Amino acid sequence: MKTLFNVFGFALIGTLSASLLIGCQPSPTTSEYDASTDSLRFEGEVHLQNITQLTFGGNNAEAYWSFDDQKIIFQSDWTDINGQGCDQIFVMDPQADTGYTLVSTGLGRTTCSYFLTDGRIMFGSTHEGDRECPAPADMSSGRYVWPIYDTYDIYVANADGSGIELLIGGEGYDAEATASADGKWIIFTSTRSGDLELWRYEIATGDLLQLTDGLGYDGGAFFSPDSKKIVWRASRPTGEDAETYKTLLSQGLVEPSALNLFVADIDGSNAVQVTDLPGANWAPFFHPSGEKIIFTTNHHADGGRGRIFDLFLINVDGTGLEQVTFSGTFDGFPMFSNDGKKIAFASNRNISRTDSRDTNVFVADWID
Repeated sequence: MKTLFNVFGFALIGTLSASLLIGCQPSPTTSEYDASTDSLRFEGEVHLQNITQLTFGGNNAEAYWSFDDQKIIFQSDWTDINGQGCDQIFVMDPQADTGYTLVSTGLGRTTCSYFLTDGRIMFGSTHEGDRECPAPADMSSGRYVWPIYDTYDIYVANADGSGIELLIGGEGYDAEATASADGKWIIFTSTRSGDLELWRYEIATGDLLQLTDGLGYDGGAFFSPDSKKIVWRASRPTGEDAETYKTLLSQGLVEPSALNLFVADIDGSNAVQVTDLPGANWAPFFHPSGEKIIFTTNHHADGGRGRIFDLFLINVDGTGLEQVTFSGTFDGFPMFSNDGKKIAFASNRNISRTDSRDTNVFVADWID
């Protein structure tokens, strides 16, 4: 989805290599849980228990649950499972060691995969525009930018990757698609109106509705558990920053260094800015209660310029900011399971607690 695996150019420089239902699990008793054996958990991570690592090399991110919580879909350039050179989409069972199933074509570059309520999958891909990996962005200017490939379109397939069909396409960039729990809607980001805006697709009819129209990047949107709200990240550049944004966009580039979170109704009305923090605040997802948002941020690291990213919680009204992860490295892409008992996320943490640029997928029990 152009999230920081993508939103920071398919990778975090220096951290990643370049490229919902209400009802949470109660805290277990002391006899049921021994923190000393939870080797991937860091001090202060009171909301996480029994952290399990699911991938073991390369860059693996945007791990999202199926609506029955039986599978996880994710993107990966891990050479043990993907020798193609660009991110491809895989599905795994988080409860069983059954391996990783390639569900994208193995061509082009893919991003932003997600399950539909009927068990099918969708993802963004450039494979029809070019079977080869698209060229990475040129960062010789010193700016950190990521490319908006106009060959990205959104595809749908069966759960095993068979029967791939174009779902949302046309001129320009179409990607970052997620689906609502009521099975009615898909939200995605597109340049079809000339800027990076949110659009809503009605699954039954194929009707499209533009949800945002402010200058700046709008993307990485998710629905609330009751399918009545959306949350997303956005930049709102002004002055010289606005001119820079427009110039880069005309070159098919975006510099995603200043992002904040917004919520709105699912038709884009009643939009409200939730965060007003320095740096990149991104990858938001609704807490199972629908009253909080978990997200990724570096606002607390060197004034929003640091390379340490953690998960934070915040109330939908912008109050109650609370840090969730404390690994001292990169933690991002959080998604609660639909039963509210677990959370999937990506991290540079590892059991030896050594520095690593590998970004792997983890699952933990969520403790409110």
